[in-house]
Amino acid sequence: MTAIVINIGNTNIRFGFFQNDDCDISWVLNTKPYRTSDEFQIQFMMMYQTHNIDPASIDRIIMGSVVPQLTYDVARAIEKIHKKKPVIVGRDTPSDVLPKSKQMGTDIYANLVAAHHLYSGKKIVFDFGTALTASCIDENGETIGVIIAPGIITSLNSLIQDTAQLPEIELVKPKTVLGLDTVSCMQSGMVYGFLGMVEGFIDRINREVQDNCFVIATGGVSHVYQPLTEKIHVADRLHTLKGLYFLGKSF
Repeated sequence: MTAIVINIGNTNIRFGFFQNDDCDISWVLNTKPYRTSDEFQIQFMMMYQTHNIDPASIDRIIMGSVVPQLTYDVARAIEKIHKKKPVIVGRDTPSDVLPKSKQMGTDIYANLVAAHHLYSGKKIVFDFGTALTASCIDENGETIGVIIAPGIITSLNSLIQDTAQLPEIELVKPKTVLGLDTVSCMQSGMVYGFLGMVEGFIDRINREVQDNCFVIATGGVSHVYQPLTEKIHVADRLHTLKGLYFLGKSF
């Protein structure tokens, strides 16, 4: 089966082209500014052409969203391109995972589904998105719980906008923990500050579930943090897309 999987987030819309359970191609568009379905259609077709994807060759389009106001417009654009409606999945979509909450976001649910399919034992998934989330699932597919904290980029933007003299910075590992210029001082705070929070969450979760969970990192800036700690076992920027694919492939 060939499929286009679309994850509509607050910051980005990520696409994945799947062939036989493997995601061979992916790309990202900014969620903002909001666009009409016609504008989405033009953008999507341009990306298909860029990656040499023939819409007629796609068996299924699977879509998950945490931005309700965009769901209809993106779905309408996809329907115009493919001449078929996308499969829209969410926390009510049946799977081997028990969400245990009617408030769980589609992205968190998809993260748990992918973790359950791909890894054994108890798992923690950290999603470094607009919000920083940590979701934990046991070996039987039962949701243990979730943490939601401010996202790294969200916090950084707030810091910059609400201060008069702090500049925009690149989110990279600074040479030293203690900086002597504004940029390196901010980089240390954003990188090592959030890394300390993530490692603290892992330790506390492991104590609470009385196990050493396998830890997966995904989301926009996960690549910055995973190399800096042994507590994160794998980084996979396509993890949420894989979860949406597993949810939608059975339809």
